[in-house]
Amino acid sequence: MVTAAELSHDDAYEKLAHAEPRFAELVARLGTPDPFLFPDGGRTTGSNFAGMVLHILAQQIAVRVALVLYDRLVAVIGGTPTPEAVLRLDVDQLKAIGTSHSKATYVRALAEAVSSGNLDIKRLTDLGDDEAEAALTRVKGIGPWSAEMFMIHQLRRGDILPAGDLGIRTAVRDVLSLPAVPSIDDVRRLGEAWSPYRTYAAALLWRSLASG
Repeated sequence: MVTAAELSHDDAYEKLAHAEPRFAELVARLGTPDPFLFPDGGRTTGSNFAGMVLHILAQQIAVRVALVLYDRLVAVIGGTPTPEAVLRLDVDQLKAIGTSHSKATYVRALAEAVSSGNLDIKRLTDLGDDEAEAALTRVKGIGPWSAEMFMIHQLRRGDILPAGDLGIRTAVRDVLSLPAVPSIDDVRRLGEAWSPYRTYAAALLWRSLASG
């Protein structure tokens, strides 16, 4: 497992470029983005629970919209979300911030899992990637994508490739000159060659979409 503390961004991108020359081309054109950066303005720094709440709210919507919902939740609670504060709200009160019924139940399910001890969210940093993802996805409403986003942005894991992300799949098609958007399994298979720097590969792939 590669962590942010073990390898500089430049070193990681250099090793990734050796593994896949087309990533070398992307680095030359797009630079070396911070793969762990999440544009939340520091809202969830230091709180794994708050970070997971934000990633649940961000499911299938733009990050800027998710941040509006998160800020409304903070205003209702009166501070950074905690399991205890969330559990004081019912589903309808959570929906009132503008989120869906499903996401409201997922946020409560997360709070219940953490409060009951079924998910020790503070100690996820002590688990390996597969163990951390398994622990998260046992909670209702947290699928692989949400768990992977959390692991990248909150746990700062260096070898995560969100193969189910449509943007990643589209970028893989374009960067590797494939005839069609690859399947999730195909992206995972291709990504094996990029390990243990798959988070860095994901950052470049996302940036390639933004660059047009």
